[in-house]
Amino acid sequence: MATSVRARPDGSPPPAAPPSSPGPRRRSPGGLRSTLYRWDVKAIPYVFVAPFFLTFAAFGLFPLIYTGWLSLHRVELGGDPTWKGLENYTDLATSEFFWNALVNTFTIGVIATVPQLLMALGLAHLLNYKLRGRGFFRVAILAPYATSIAAATLVFAQLFNTDYGMINGVLGWIGIDPVNWESSKWPAQIAISVIVTWRWTGYNALIYLAAMQAVPQDLYEAAALDGASRWRQFVSVTIPSIRPTILFTIIVSTIGATQLFGEPMLFGGSVGISGGSGNQFQTLSLLMYEKGWVTGALGQASAIAWVMLLLLMLVGGVQALVSRHNRKKLGG
Repeated sequence: MATSVRARPDGSPPPAAPPSSPGPRRRSPGGLRSTLYRWDVKAIPYVFVAPFFLTFAAFGLFPLIYTGWLSLHRVELGGDPTWKGLENYTDLATSEFFWNALVNTFTIGVIATVPQLLMALGLAHLLNYKLRGRGFFRVAILAPYATSIAAATLVFAQLFNTDYGMINGVLGWIGIDPVNWESSKWPAQIAISVIVTWRWTGYNALIYLAAMQAVPQDLYEAAALDGASRWRQFVSVTIPSIRPTILFTIIVSTIGATQLFGEPMLFGGSVGISGGSGNQFQTLSLLMYEKGWVTGALGQASAIAWVMLLLLMLVGGVQALVSRHNRKKLGG
């Protein structure tokens, strides 16, 4: 039944009913799901990478900062730290042991790195061609890298033994007097470099091989049509194409040489921590270990660690400059 609406006496229409007050607004399920989805997209990636950053902060960043703090103090095992400022660093600048270790680290690094990378390039170039059983050879050259440092060093220490080593035996067959591989400076550094070269040549060869297989075959075909020999193709096509990889292996090998520790320590035996009886093959890592855990001067050991970090940062800066120069050259 319809409800009649009375008009006013003057004939004007009746006033409209006041609007009802709106009730509490309810959020639609679709809007809630959209908000949760946006939060999921923004937050979940950070949740996935959070374990890495937490682990790095606990085992990487905090030890780094704490070591820097220790390098500014006099710290001994069982004692309280005493502020020294930059005195630990100035002591290193005037220490003949530090400069001897720095020079030894450089010379061993050069003697080990240059032949290592040259042989790795040659092996990778050979394995890049179709050879019978090349899969076996690719696995075989990686076997030294899989061998532990202790096992490899102990075997080579026997080979280079002054009294009954096979190396001196072979030298005696060709009329060369026995070499004192442990007590003489350069023979000891050469022996340690041989161990490093033996372990890392195959690893670098596989890196070079992967880079060589990415070189377009059209370049080799064009060079062959121009009459280029395999050697000329290697020099003019392969080397320029894998130049960034070569630079990468040089930087990585330099970092490894700066941190060289296990090979010289085990090669020297009872005097391995001090780098031989006359510190003839003591590296920065060995000096840091000796200062920290033999003499108990943790502040000086921390200063050596930070000097090594600065050297590695310098090497990284050189790599960045060379890479930028190469990109500009290619872009130009």
